[in-house]
Amino acid sequence: MSRTICITSVDGHTGFLIAELLLTDETFKSNIKSVTGLTLHPHAEKCKELAKLGVKIVPHEPGRLNHTVQTLQQSGAEVLCLIPPAHKEKFDITMEMIEAAKKANIANVCFVSSAGCDLAERDRQPHLRSFIDLEAAFMASKGESSTQTGHSPVIVRAGFYAENLLLYSEQAQKEGILPLPVGTNHKFAPIALGDVPQVVAHVLCGKGKHGFADQHRGQLMVLTGPMLTTGDELASAASQALGTDLKFEDISEAEAKKVLQAQSESDESELQYLLEYYSLVREGKTNYISTTAFHDVTGGHPQEPVEFFKVYAESFHPKHANKKRRMSK
Repeated sequence: MSRTICITSVDGHTGFLIAELLLTDETFKSNIKSVTGLTLHPHAEKCKELAKLGVKIVPHEPGRLNHTVQTLQQSGAEVLCLIPPAHKEKFDITMEMIEAAKKANIANVCFVSSAGCDLAERDRQPHLRSFIDLEAAFMASKGESSTQTGHSPVIVRAGFYAENLLLYSEQAQKEGILPLPVGTNHKFAPIALGDVPQVVAHVLCGKGKHGFADQHRGQLMVLTGPMLTTGDELASAASQALGTDLKFEDISEAEAKKVLQAQSESDESELQYLLEYYSLVREGKTNYISTTAFHDVTGGHPQEPVEFFKVYAESFHPKHANKKRRMSK
């Protein structure tokens, strides 16, 4: 029996890639009956692209809970992929969507959270820590007898996207440096953006007698890249891939904020998430990798840093700097 799926935030990188993968990859395509995409920006280019693939694009209007419930019900979705939007009111919008899912009685929900949220402190990384509150609200529905939501839950904590490094391509091209506020002693394991949708797509299409496939249902999956790197090691991986010498430069958070504001089109709240994750790195809280879920779910291996830099070689090679880039979850 084919899946009827609803995906939120399809105008963002993660949501777009999940929807695209479901409708273009033969692994998943045959398991899909329909895909509805909820979005705060229905006229975004990504939404137009998805509409051409067959995704039904539906505007999401925060603050209208009953309307959102009706939208979910009318989509006929038996599966919801809940992705917090790149928006300054991310928390409130996501809490409302969790409530809407309960009222719409959607049993199978995959919530895309953030790796590191469990290690974030409320006073130092409040934006990241807020994902813990969202996860708690999502998981609490399992104990509510009035709804099926929570009956078949999955949480996927997506790690720091390696594509965020593209925000520093101007410095790589002009000066041969990779400027990051991560300190010199601790490590982190960036994950390629395309690896997260692979895991989520398998979850959304998986079937078991209780909803999602038994090997996925109830899982909290943490996804990072396969290699721990300091800033120097990341620059070395880039140098190896590019055949050119790229050096890491440790910069202050204030300098990083200036660079991000100058070179990214993401809003202030999204930039704050990046800065908070960098602070986790400096505190030594990201000195781990978590690839077991990726291996178990997909049967493959996440992209190595050298491969990542080969894919984006054009963006990092010395030349004239590109225009502003937008990168957020």
